[in-house]
Parts: sequence; structure tokens; C-alpha cells
Amino acid sequence: MALDTWLIYLLAAIGLSLSPGPNGLLALTHGALHGRNRALFTILGGALGFVLVIALSMFGIGALLKTSAHWLIAMKWMGGAYLVWLGIQVWRAPPVGAELHADVGPRSGASLFRQGTLSALTNPKAVLFFAAFLPQFLDPARSLFTQFLVMAGTFAAIEIGTEWLIASMAHRVRHWLQRAGRRFNQACGGIFVLIGAALPLRG
Repeated sequence: MALDTWLIYLLAAIGLSLSPGPNGLLALTHGALHGRNRALFTILGGALGFVLVIALSMFGIGALLKTSAHWLIAMKWMGGAYLVWLGIQVWRAPPVGAELHADVGPRSGASLFRQGTLSALTNPKAVLFFAAFLPQFLDPARSLFTQFLVMAGTFAAIEIGTEWLIASMAHRVRHWLQRAGRRFNQACGGIFVLIGAALPLRG
């Protein structure tokens, strides 16, 4: 992957990781209820789930491209339209302001890990997002497996770092989101709209 393409991917991945979603909310909740150390199990499980979703999306797209290279152009435009639509939805979303439930007692690391993994795997928006998002950065002339390692590794590292920070600052972040969450959503939504509008136009 070319450096300029990777930098754009990095920016987009950071925007996705920071935008409201089930795994971010789960990290926030588990950080407040169980502490950041135990929330790390949840975070690592979520990262694994996203890597599996990226693998499913990328290799499915790769199989489609073998039938016709024109599919990549079509998928870029459809994906760009979806990213614009997603940006509008994030812009209009209410602040997260998560209401934490009472702690139900200690949870095992395996249980937290499993919950994080399932949260990522069963989120239909994640599957749709990556199916729209990844074609913007794929280069049919390069190794699909190498591109998968770079994209999945980059996203997993960003997701772990972001959710670890959220879990570590759970109580303060929750109150900040209640106050400034709408503006935060608008910033993330604006990033998605710009990416969705600009990326299909790249060569």
C-alpha cells in the first residue's frame, strides 16, 4: 500500500474508531464497571471481531474482482455513497451519554473477551461499512493478503488504542459525551461525508 493511501486510510480508520458504535460503548461501560484492566479483554475481543469482519469483506471483494476489474469501480462509487449516507446518520445521531447499569458482579476475562468479539461480529453496520470502505483503498495489482495485513493491523491497533483510552477515562469521558456528544458526532459525521465524496474520485 502506498504511503499516501495508507495515511488517508489511517485518518478514516481513526474517524470510524472514534464515532459512536456498540464496541466503543461497550468499552466505556466495562471500563466504568470493571476497570480498565479487565476492560482490555473486551477491547481485544472487539479487535479480533473487526479483523474477522475485515477478512470476510476483503477476501469476498477479492473474489469478486477476479471476475471483472470493473467491479472495483462500481464498488468504489456505491461505497462512497454509503459513506456519505453513514456520515449523515452519525451527524444526526443523539449524543452517546451512556447510562451505566448497576454492576452485576465480577465477570471472567473470557466472558468479557467473548462479548467484545460478538459485539463486533454481529454489528451489521460494521460489515456494511467495511464492504463500502475497503474497496476505496484496494490495489488489484498488489498482494491482497499483504494489503489485508496492513489494513487489518492498522485498524486493530487504532481500535485497541482508542477503546483503551475510553475505558481508562470512562467516568470523565461519559460526562463529556453528555455535554459535547452532539458536536462530536457532527465532526465524525462530517469526516465520513468528506471521505465518501472524495475517495471515489481518486485514481
